[in-house]
Amino acid sequence: MKHAYLALSLATILNTPLVAFAAEKTQVKDSIEHIEVAGQVINSQGLSVKNETIDGPFGDNLALQDIARSVTPISSELIEQLNITTLQDVLAVSPNTYSASGFGAPSLPTIRGQLGELFQDGTRRQAGNNGFGVPLSFNSVEQIDVVKGAPPVLFGSSQRNGGFVNLQSKVASTDESKGKASLSAGRWDQYSAQIDYTAPIIKDKVGFRVSYEHLDHGSYYDYSGTKSDSLFAALRILPDDKSTWDINFELYQVEFTDNAGINRPTQALIDDGLYITGQGVQANGSTVPAAGSIVSPTGQVNIDRSTVLTDPDNQNEATTYLIHSIYKRELSANASLKNITYFQHLQREEIAQNSFVEIIDGADTAQNRTELTYSWNDEQQTIFAFDVRYNKVLGYSQFTTEADSPIDLTGPLSNRRIPLTDAQKARLVELRPGVFVSPGAQYDIDNDGSGDFNLSDTTDSRSWQTGFAIQQDSDWTDKLHTSLGYRVDYYDVEARDPIAPQGQTAASDSINDTLQSGQVSFNYKLNADFTGYGAASYNEATSNSMAGGNVLGGGNVISAQNFATENTLVEFGLKYAPIDSDWYADGAVFSQRRSLRNRDGSNTGIRTTGFESQVFYDAYPYWLSAGYSYIDARYDNSASSQDSAQVADAFDNSRPDIIAGTGVGAPSFTPFAPSNSQVQGIPEQSFSFNGNYSITSKWQTGFSGLYTKSYPLDFLQTVKIRDQYTLNVNTSYAFTPSTKLRLDVNNITNQKNWRPVFEGGYFGATLAFPELPINAKLTLTHKF
Repeated sequence: MKHAYLALSLATILNTPLVAFAAEKTQVKDSIEHIEVAGQVINSQGLSVKNETIDGPFGDNLALQDIARSVTPISSELIEQLNITTLQDVLAVSPNTYSASGFGAPSLPTIRGQLGELFQDGTRRQAGNNGFGVPLSFNSVEQIDVVKGAPPVLFGSSQRNGGFVNLQSKVASTDESKGKASLSAGRWDQYSAQIDYTAPIIKDKVGFRVSYEHLDHGSYYDYSGTKSDSLFAALRILPDDKSTWDINFELYQVEFTDNAGINRPTQALIDDGLYITGQGVQANGSTVPAAGSIVSPTGQVNIDRSTVLTDPDNQNEATTYLIHSIYKRELSANASLKNITYFQHLQREEIAQNSFVEIIDGADTAQNRTELTYSWNDEQQTIFAFDVRYNKVLGYSQFTTEADSPIDLTGPLSNRRIPLTDAQKARLVELRPGVFVSPGAQYDIDNDGSGDFNLSDTTDSRSWQTGFAIQQDSDWTDKLHTSLGYRVDYYDVEARDPIAPQGQTAASDSINDTLQSGQVSFNYKLNADFTGYGAASYNEATSNSMAGGNVLGGGNVISAQNFATENTLVEFGLKYAPIDSDWYADGAVFSQRRSLRNRDGSNTGIRTTGFESQVFYDAYPYWLSAGYSYIDARYDNSASSQDSAQVADAFDNSRPDIIAGTGVGAPSFTPFAPSNSQVQGIPEQSFSFNGNYSITSKWQTGFSGLYTKSYPLDFLQTVKIRDQYTLNVNTSYAFTPSTKLRLDVNNITNQKNWRPVFEGGYFGATLAFPELPINAKLTLTHKF
């Protein structure tokens, strides 16, 4: 019955007030002199956030200044101008979005020092396990809305609460035919092509859109690359003047590289590119990388920054398809209905030579949310939402025998490979010939009172999330607006071991829990130009593993701790959005407490306080933007852990002239006692700036830059990434109104910058990611 509900609940609104507004706007335009309208078109280049509307999180068609949160909407024009191709690139325009490299393929945003959620059209997409997952294609995307803080009650309980990105999909046109084709070529044999076309099928009734993107990217990094294909199709149906129905579909296939960067990140490596050589040795004399191996330094050399922890024989690919349906209908002058339905299927397989395995044999997620909006009068509006989400994951994982620190990257490839011993295989299960994974539960076969297997994220799980939300929006005066929201979510979760050891009965468990969230906010118009706001929210969230699945923990039960993640937010801000000016600016102070899921499945409390601000100016021939962020991120009297306590643990003290090694061995999992220490891997301050100048009506030139303040790479702050900056420039020339050629040169000063590899700092003493040197890309675009 629940599957039937998900399949059949497609009902919704076209808000007549919007139609009336559009008609009124048309009449106003008709009454304005032609020269004034032309002046507006020339001045605005569509590169400011000021005039963008936000759909979904807090209601529909909301102006930026009317949302009591720090928000950055990034339009398609701004995506193109800033050359945004990954989620990491949003830092160019949205403050406090600095991120780790995500093993070279970030699948989640990082906002205010923690992983955030990824939504599309208001529903949460499947994404990575702690940020490591499937790369994201923007082929289907029209606008990117970056919102700070936990998802609101309309979006419901989720897993990550630093903030979220809501992708707005491309929409088909019902009144005109238009298309766009682009080709690009860049350094290291990076080629891509995209074609996007939309046209009416029945004028003003039915339209379609098709967009296809192909990427064939070589890489600066050894044994790396990305090949992907994305096919997006959209249909818009206007059954009558009171309703719209948008349906879209995306099929995405990708082969990509798991890039762990460079190991042994000493201060000498970060500052001078000096790498300590010498292969780690186990206690039994083996040079195969393993926990506890000790390196006797053999020297120190300048390492090529392209020499990273990759392997030509690694396999890593994924296929996913998504379906979205958004149906809107005006029920009466006071009531409207919106229904959103989403389905995603994902398959992924990575088998790496360092013994890492992650195989998702099938992850299916379906969600349906129905929203009823009722206006009691001109001042009071209520939104009711009913939400059902289903998630099923069958996946196999094995990461317990990885060991990065013992590997000497300057040696042969055999240094990096970890063939499993018979003893290690005995603690795993053979999924298929030669591929060993962890079982999904623990078993004591020899009855000695302790488990005989290594556990990771293997699971066969399913979950139902049923939620009800209510949001009350009130205009008390012409200046004061308030919003109050509450939501309750009921979880029903089951998990079982899909690959129990031979002779063992597969363990299983189930759990159900109720999670709550609430929010309150106000907007106050100080005058026509300035709006002040305040917001507070409380959110109970979950901790999940790969593809949002649930695993069996200690005692072969689903841990209740996975449903005990509490998150709070208090935020105050000021927004400047003058009607008769080309400027926009805002600023916010915030305090957030939230939990971070650790690699072992536990939760660590983190408290962040800070300030962020953004400013935009958009008036032909100029466009400028700048963003500044300050964040103090600390463990909230909470425990933490790292792969190793410090990089010196990997070495003995045989070469004190190179490093004062401790001889502990590495990796050596290290828990740290509860503290209020600074969270590693996050710069306290960052500053971004962007600009564009139209030299003539055909020729434009632009620039962008990013500065980050020094920050610790590891918990003990033994190694720091120094102050660093990146400068990019671009120029474009329009040969005709339809054809344009653009050149981007990134990192033009060829800085040797670094990033953390993994969110949360777990590998802070083990790995660091070298950012790209100077590189260029040429893009030809033609509109038709």
